[in-house]
Amino acid sequence: MRTLLVTGAAQGIGLATATLFAGRGWKVYGLDIQAESLFAASLQGGFEPLACDLADPKSIERAAASLTHLDALVNNAATHANGDPLTLSVEEWKRVLDVNLTAPFLLSRAVAPLLMQSGGSIVNIASTRALMSEPHTEAYSASKGGLLSLTHAMAMSLAPVRVNAVSPGWIEHAAPESLHGFDHTFHPSGRVGGVSDVAEMVWYLTGDNAEFITAQNFVIDGGVTKKMIYPE
Repeated sequence: MRTLLVTGAAQGIGLATATLFAGRGWKVYGLDIQAESLFAASLQGGFEPLACDLADPKSIERAAASLTHLDALVNNAATHANGDPLTLSVEEWKRVLDVNLTAPFLLSRAVAPLLMQSGGSIVNIASTRALMSEPHTEAYSASKGGLLSLTHAMAMSLAPVRVNAVSPGWIEHAAPESLHGFDHTFHPSGRVGGVSDVAEMVWYLTGDNAEFITAQNFVIDGGVTKKMIYPE
């Protein structure tokens, strides 16, 4: 049986990914710091919960050491500290980088021997924030930009383990009924994205049909980052 480890599995893209893989016959470990939410999500999604604080290197080591086989790792967990860069604290900056960038590096290298044995792969969940920005998103954008660079660097260092990234755009996690018509028509695809759109791309990238794909970034944003916009 193929085995997946996905971080940030208590909600959103992580939960959707864990649930999709479990429903298609994989053994899935869902990792998250939110222990109670993770346990509830695991009951819903059919995967095994694994509590871990990704800001703590020792917690990452313990989580990785509990695994004996692995076919795919999805580094999805992320946090943010949006605020004026003139007043953003060093502590806030460091936690975002620790969770969003350092943790994927540490977890990937910790499980790399298992992935080499299985011929497995890694998928990093980045963001279109690595490519475009709004004000006051410096820490998050920097972490996701770094994650894209980490993706192609580790694809070279860990080969033949394949390492790819997915960069979601506007993904509605919880309340699609709150969206308006313009929210959808703004996207060239005709709608706002859903968590299943990202989960399905992860499914493809970890599968046998993607065995020639590595070191790449796949933007899942309904075409928005390619849309030229002028002020009215």
